[in-house]
Amino acid sequence: MSFHGKHLVWAILAAPLAIAVVRFAATPDAYPDDLLHPTGEWSARFIIAALMVTPLRQLWPQARAVRFLARHRRALGVAGFLYALSHTVAYVLDMGSLADMLAEIGAPSIWTGWAALLILVPLGLTSNDAAMRALRGWWKRLQRLAYPAAILTLVHWALVHDGLAAALLHFVPLALLQAVRVARLLSPPSPRSLA
Repeated sequence: MSFHGKHLVWAILAAPLAIAVVRFAATPDAYPDDLLHPTGEWSARFIIAALMVTPLRQLWPQARAVRFLARHRRALGVAGFLYALSHTVAYVLDMGSLADMLAEIGAPSIWTGWAALLILVPLGLTSNDAAMRALRGWWKRLQRLAYPAAILTLVHWALVHDGLAAALLHFVPLALLQAVRVARLLSPPSPRSLA
């Protein structure tokens, strides 16, 4: 993809944050809390999209949309990380003090979010060609930490404001695709493939 094409992809990925910030700035009585939901939800959506690429490629390797997602999987993952950072900034500003944050850090709805972010930090920082070359085979192993990060994100979303229905709506397609992927890996080879 051309240099300009990459800029277009990143503009699309940044659009939800830009819209949320413009709405926030245009609202006279807005609070940082107003940025929590859009940044958190878009972080989860981009992480889910990045994790869906591998099973989608196995099911429909020639589909144009799947090939497009595969070309931009790293950008999707980085966008998920950057939205998670934005979500954290909004949370810190909304809480207002370290004491208030520490007071609730033991709540499952909170520590799961922090744990997901801590996992995403090394993934986001190593999502570049230089890190891939330096880490070699370890790079893929490190990137597999995106799966526990996604699970923690699901739990965090489900526990915050009782958002189980919305969280499942987003995560069930990923879970189904991963289930199909595992089933294919565990199924015995067909007689034709052994011929």
